[in-house]
Amino acid sequence: MTTMFFGETPKVARYDIQTHPIFEKLISEQHSYFWTPQEVDVTKDASDFKKLTPNEQHIFTSNLKRQIVLDTTQGRCPNTAFLPLASIPELETWISTWAFSETMHSRSYTHIIRNIYSNPSEVFDEIMNIDEIAECAEDIERYYNDLMEYNVQHELNPDAPVSYEHKKALWLAINSVNALEGLRFYVSFACSWAFVDLKKVMEGNAKIIKLICRDENLHLGGTVYMIKALPKEDPDFAKISEECKDECLQLYKEVAEQEKSWANYLFKEGSMVGLNEDMLCNYVEFLTNKRLRTIGLPALYDSAPTSDPLPWTQAWIAGGEVQVAPQETEITSYRLGGIKKDVTDTTFNKFKNLKL
Repeated sequence: MTTMFFGETPKVARYDIQTHPIFEKLISEQHSYFWTPQEVDVTKDASDFKKLTPNEQHIFTSNLKRQIVLDTTQGRCPNTAFLPLASIPELETWISTWAFSETMHSRSYTHIIRNIYSNPSEVFDEIMNIDEIAECAEDIERYYNDLMEYNVQHELNPDAPVSYEHKKALWLAINSVNALEGLRFYVSFACSWAFVDLKKVMEGNAKIIKLICRDENLHLGGTVYMIKALPKEDPDFAKISEECKDECLQLYKEVAEQEKSWANYLFKEGSMVGLNEDMLCNYVEFLTNKRLRTIGLPALYDSAPTSDPLPWTQAWIAGGEVQVAPQETEITSYRLGGIKKDVTDTTFNKFKNLKL
């Protein structure tokens, strides 16, 4: 059996026989979801933004700043950290597809900010001066950097066996990314959608965030699969998954607490009607427990809600459930390349003798 990582990469990128066909499905899904930020009209958001209160403008802009940093890392690091280790073509292609979609997210934030601010550079230049954002960036990069250091060592001595510590670094990096894709965006997502649901509008931004969330769910599915499959195909990863349980739980705990700190930062100048820091913190704890159970780890928050404390977000997360009038706004639930080829030679036989 060919392993996902650290195996012998085939000389020919062939897809007729696949060890892990889930990646082919993710690739096809991501291709069918292809979109560009310019497809979404955000011009009305500029006038909507001017009508927001100062604390609402702070919430809106701060979330964009943080998402810029998250997707900057995710646009660069899968290709530099994971791709050199991939040993099956379907995983290689998935990693490249995943990274490309992340760069599209980064371009989206520029599209939004350029429309709202006369000098968007002022927004970008101050991003890393925010402690809560800088701390988040350092934590994400730490696991990637650890992995890439081992990658470099292996490249310098490619004939040496892959070290156990190298595999451990990969395992922790994948878990870190799983937490990023499944947790780190959702406080920001909820705020963006709340502006529309609370009739503050900023509808163009909300639609773009819906498209980004749809992509992130695919990326989350990829990391969840890796976490579940690696211990089954490699005894080292089975051992590592047990050894690193406490470390992974601590990783998710730190991510969740950073998200709650971010909610505090967002609402330090005032709340939005219908959304506040406590509601978002409950949402973070609920999501954290949900993500941990999905990958076979115990829940962290005993007092967390057992049902979604922000159920209205599901309409946005589901994507296609958000209904719009085509004559009034862009349809963002469409898919490209999603045609089902289910017509055969006999499909229309029953219509042969139909009298009109």
